[in-house]
Amino acid sequence: MSDAADYSSALVDGPWRHEFVAANGSRFHVASAGPRPTHGDRAPLVVLLHGFPQFWWAWRHQIPALAEAGVQVAALDLRGVAASDKPPSGRDVPTRTRDVAGVIRSLGHDRAVVVGAGTGGALAWAMAALQPGVTAGVAALGAPHPARLHVPGRGILTPAARRLFAAAQLPGVLERRLQDGDGVPSLLDAGSDRPLDAEAVARYREVLRIPFAAHSAVDTLRWLSRTSAHPAGRRYLAALRRRIDVPVLQLHGAADGFLRRETADLDGAAVARDFRFEVVDDAGHFLAEEAPAAVTGLLLDWLADQQR
Repeated sequence: MSDAADYSSALVDGPWRHEFVAANGSRFHVASAGPRPTHGDRAPLVVLLHGFPQFWWAWRHQIPALAEAGVQVAALDLRGVAASDKPPSGRDVPTRTRDVAGVIRSLGHDRAVVVGAGTGGALAWAMAALQPGVTAGVAALGAPHPARLHVPGRGILTPAARRLFAAAQLPGVLERRLQDGDGVPSLLDAGSDRPLDAEAVARYREVLRIPFAAHSAVDTLRWLSRTSAHPAGRRYLAALRRRIDVPVLQLHGAADGFLRRETADLDGAAVARDFRFEVVDDAGHFLAEEAPAAVTGLLLDWLADQQR
């Protein structure tokens, strides 16, 4: 394996604050911006959850834009990723929803709007079902309702996504590709409409070289693909069918290389009372980076609707 990176490689400088907070028995890193909460503040925090194979920095375009609009925002490194703790277990979705709920409270808030991309979007959907007391709204980018991933037949996954999930089942194989081979650029190219910039590719690959980070990230895919094979996963899938009473925004890239557009909105529209679905043109799976201005504009418009 190539030389390992230090977790400080994930602490990229910019118009944000790096903070470490305790939650659910672990320490989590967040990049925060915007006004800090004050006594009696009723404005919910906006928590940003990255997808695979990314970390909090995937939201680098949205963090300052949301903060400039007066939004309190925190981009989280999920369990096992980048500068957050890497315990040997807990990559299942129910545990990670408890992580997010704990981070929200540790940041001084009772509730938050949870915005997630890719696998982080699946986690955002789950927050509404499993942590409704702290979830004020859900926005999912490149992430249909998780029940859609378990529909038999042709389903929503493209061949590229099926190959990725299959590779994740082979112990150590995908981890080595992400750290030493062409795994990161190949994966990003497969999902996107056009290649991401070289700086982003290099930074994602470097952060995956932090000890245990690649294994933790791949383990999230393994759990998602094996969900129906164990009782905890079946209970999770059953919980996802509960009605969602908070506002939901779902964004889908017209050129998403991992998820087909045709049925991406069906389950979300069925379970969410207040549901908005938007297709972003000229963008693939990594929406926050491929179409930053469009994503920021849609998020701000949707958030403003919640305040009216």
